[in-house]
Parts: sequence; structure tokens; C-alpha cells
Amino acid sequence: MDEAGFLATLPALAFQAVLVFARLGAAVMVLPGLGEAEVPAPVRLGFGLAVTLLMMPVLAPNLPEAPDAVGESARLIGLEVVIGLWLGGLARLVVMAMAVAGQAIALLLGLAQALVPDPELGGQGTATGRLLALAAAVLILGSGLYVIPLRALVESYGVLPVGEGFPAGAGAEAMAGAAADSLALALRLAAPFVLAAVVINVALGLLTRIAPQVQVYFIAVPGQVLAGLALLGLIMPALLGAFEEAARDAFLALPGLR
Repeated sequence: MDEAGFLATLPALAFQAVLVFARLGAAVMVLPGLGEAEVPAPVRLGFGLAVTLLMMPVLAPNLPEAPDAVGESARLIGLEVVIGLWLGGLARLVVMAMAVAGQAIALLLGLAQALVPDPELGGQGTATGRLLALAAAVLILGSGLYVIPLRALVESYGVLPVGEGFPAGAGAEAMAGAAADSLALALRLAAPFVLAAVVINVALGLLTRIAPQVQVYFIAVPGQVLAGLALLGLIMPALLGAFEEAARDAFLALPGLR
């Protein structure tokens, strides 16, 4: 291709690159591991641009030409952003189960008053919620699980081609199902602490009936915290293993990989 031909095709290539970046870049901003608040925005932006450059030669033949109307161009770009956020959000909901489980564990351990900034859930969160959220991000990056959502994102062009619309009903149903699965996973991860809290409270109730003169409150609070932290340290490897297995299964069920 000569210089004149290249310049003639440059506007179409630029529009196609914007379409690809709209989906890939929006997804990278929220994907587990890659889209964490601790990762600087320029790094996430650079990664999105790098993925776009890698995928352009593969996706360009199936991308639409630049439309003449500005409104149609905006519609196509907006649609790609929605699809990218939807796909990234489906994967993000899996990781949020760890933060929710940490919040529940803090309530059961008596640590709900010790709050720290939590970018995962917004505002102030508990220390255990922040700990498990960071552990989930490290696990996703360290085990290479982040590759599965990226592959699903690339394969999504076969399921949701550019310009053919977004199935809002099926998309909302998938998001609701992912949220329900995330909550169920959080409850499973926090189940040992629910059992421990029940046992501790029953024991304290029996102690109150047997020895009413004992100041149970001053025994219960530090004892519950110490027992809960010991239990957390004991089952942390098993908890991370259960989360890794659940996250792998959920990522493999993302649209494009089914």
C-alpha cells in the first residue's frame, strides 16, 4: 500500500481502534487483578492500549467501517463500552465475594468497629474485608487466573460482534445470577466463622446461667476476637484454596468461553 492509500484508510483504522479499545479498555478497568484500585490508572490505561494493539490485526477484518453519522459512531462506541463493563463486571463480582466474606467475618469476630478505607466496597470497610480483598487480588495475579477473563473478553467478539447490539435482558439476568453466586460464595467462605460464633455465644450463655456473678462481657469481647483471629489464621490456606477453585469455575463460565 502506497502512502496515499494508507492515508485514505487511516480514518477507518482509527475508528476501528477506538471501537476495540472501548470494549477492551472498559473491561480492563474493572477486571479482577488488573482493575484493582491499587493499580495506577496510567498502568491500566497502558495495558488496555497494549491489548488493543495486539488484537487489532485479528479483529480488524470483522469490524464495521466508520459511519458517516456522528450519532451512529457514538452509539457504536457507547455499546462497546457497555459490553466491556458488563464482561468485566461479571468477573469482578466473583472477587467481591472475598470482600463480602471479610465483612461478615468482622461482624462475627467483633471487629466491625475497626474501619479502614475500602476501595473495593466503597467508603469505610472492615480490616478483615480489606485483608481478604487484597488476598484475592494477589491470588488472581499470582496464579494466572486473570488470563481466563482476558481470553473470555477476546472470545466475546464471536458471541457479541461489534455493531449487532447488546441483549439487555440476557445481560441483566447474567449479572443477577453472578451477584447471587457471589453472595453464596461469600456465605460459604464465612461459614466456619458463623459456626464458631454460634458455639462461642452458646458457651457464654451457659456461663452466664452457671455463674451469674462473672462479668461475661469483659471475657467475651477479647476472647471472641482472639478465637476468631486464631481460626482465621488456621483456615486461611483452605479459604484461599476454596476461593481459587470457585473463581476458576466462574471465570470459565464467562460468555465466550461456554
